[in-house]
Amino acid sequence: MSSPIRNKRYRIVSYEEAIPSVKKIYDDTKKKFQLPFVLNWFKCQGDNPTLLAGNWAKLKSTLMEGDIPKVLKQLIIYNVSKERGCDYCSKAHGIFVDSLSEEISPNKDFIVTENIYATIIPESYRIAVKVVTKAALHHADITDSDFQELEDAGFDYAEIQELMAQADLANMLNTIADISGIKIDSELIEVCS
Repeated sequence: MSSPIRNKRYRIVSYEEAIPSVKKIYDDTKKKFQLPFVLNWFKCQGDNPTLLAGNWAKLKSTLMEGDIPKVLKQLIIYNVSKERGCDYCSKAHGIFVDSLSEEISPNKDFIVTENIYATIIPESYRIAVKVVTKAALHHADITDSDFQELEDAGFDYAEIQELMAQADLANMLNTIADISGIKIDSELIEVCS
């Protein structure tokens, strides 16, 4: 067995080193993200199966399930991460949202992250990105008018709750990525290039 990869803060637990309960979560992450490898964000939590299980359950139900389109959720996470300066999450979620660009435009040259405020992005998406980014970065400044703006954009109450959950999720993702000191996965860059 190879020696564990360590950054200065958290140990990166490879698939081969992981205990069975962690491998089961790793397998689920690969399946849900449709990747042949485990992302560093999960591997940096591999020493704590309870934490990993809870964080994966939250991420999976908030980001991967629900009625709000995945492209919009990924766009929100990307924008919050970029605004906050979370290098890992802005790069990873930028890659994920760009891989979904065709859900917004059939133009092969269209890249969502390069056109986040362009009129080709549906207005409801632009409003959701703006309001949820505000909620993530300045939650005390959210007002009833922000909720009304989302409702006026066509989102119902359940969808607004789902959108606002992305603010909470982005904060969790960014915090773990930043405090752990993880770097962007070279495999993710290679697979999506």
